[in-house]
Amino acid sequence: MNKADAHCFNKKSIYAEIFICDLMFSYPVSMHENNMLITRFVKIHEASLQFFLLLQHQTDNRFGMAQTNYNTPQSAAKTLWYDNLRVIATIGVIGIHVSSDYQPSSGSISEYSFWIGNIFDSLSRFSVPVFVMLSGALLLSKEYPIGVFLKKRLMRLVIPFLFWSCIYIAKSLWDMHDEGVLLTPYSIAREIFVQFRDGSSLHFWYIYMIVGVYLFIPIIGKWVRNSTEKEQLYFLGIWAFTIVFGQPIIEKLKPDIELSYFSGFLGYLVLGYYLKNKTFKSRKQQNTLALSFLFAGLLSTISGTYLILRFKHEYASTFYECLSPNILLYSMGIFLLLKDKDIRFRPFVKVRDFICRYSYGIFLVHVLIFFQLGDYGINWQLIDPIVGIPVTILVCLVISSAIIFVVNKLPYGKYISG
Repeated sequence: MNKADAHCFNKKSIYAEIFICDLMFSYPVSMHENNMLITRFVKIHEASLQFFLLLQHQTDNRFGMAQTNYNTPQSAAKTLWYDNLRVIATIGVIGIHVSSDYQPSSGSISEYSFWIGNIFDSLSRFSVPVFVMLSGALLLSKEYPIGVFLKKRLMRLVIPFLFWSCIYIAKSLWDMHDEGVLLTPYSIAREIFVQFRDGSSLHFWYIYMIVGVYLFIPIIGKWVRNSTEKEQLYFLGIWAFTIVFGQPIIEKLKPDIELSYFSGFLGYLVLGYYLKNKTFKSRKQQNTLALSFLFAGLLSTISGTYLILRFKHEYASTFYECLSPNILLYSMGIFLLLKDKDIRFRPFVKVRDFICRYSYGIFLVHVLIFFQLGDYGINWQLIDPIVGIPVTILVCLVISSAIIFVVNKLPYGKYISG
């Protein structure tokens, strides 16, 4: 309720109270009856105040005007913005696999097609770091007994992964059979072992990585929850140092100090926790910082990929890597931009909630759908890259969501769908 509305409501409330008092003193009643009337009118006044406040809140929600109060960290937006991030990260992962199809053709396709593919690919590269940052924001704040954590969190991750790995392996063996490869019991057993060991799909590297990170959460969580902001920045500073000096251009300048303890995706886990709890003086300050990080990271990703192709005459994914300074900045920008903000427009909320609920399953199955769509000519080159990429992303998202929804409704489907 804004100041004008509050003033109007207070005015009406005062008039109502004057009217009630006038009624009370207009009729002769006993002192006992007078006290009873006063008590009842007070209760009516309190109830009416609560009703008008609730009505105003529902009106704000209906028209998407809900805002975050920076002085109330437990506001509703502080939980729903996680869902917003999870949804755009899910779409971003699909975007990576759709748009990165241009990469093998870099140098032979038109410059226009390269730029469209490069821009869409760069736009999507925040997704994996943001997923890890969300895990840090959500899981490092809570203390779990190791057994409970492994059962509640890790198994929820592993069981759907094993199920869909079997689907991908079965598809791979079927394709090998269609190609005329002789499959013996030994070769089949060996193929199954190799694919479980290395990942049965190109995107499953993430699951192997995040399982390792999850195993460390009960340990690092204790440190994070009891550490000061300076101590967290100390860790993040050294981690950022390992990222900068891990780049091919300046890797030779890196001092011979063993810093592997501070490296890898563990830093994104701590970064998510840190940024979640970081407070800002105003929304303007937070947005300014977010947009600065976002554009600095995104523009350097787009331009850096182009410059490598132009001067080396070959494609390189250096600026697309999750552990690169530009993707670090870009991911921080996205995270801060959506932090503590929510959407309340109901059609968007319903779509958001649906994708969020099935996001892990969508992640697991979407590559299978993506390759099948390619067989039917639905890919980044459909009509034109600027049309083909978003259309393929949308179709892949819709079909993947539908499959996971159906599997989830089957008996025991919720345990394997993701």
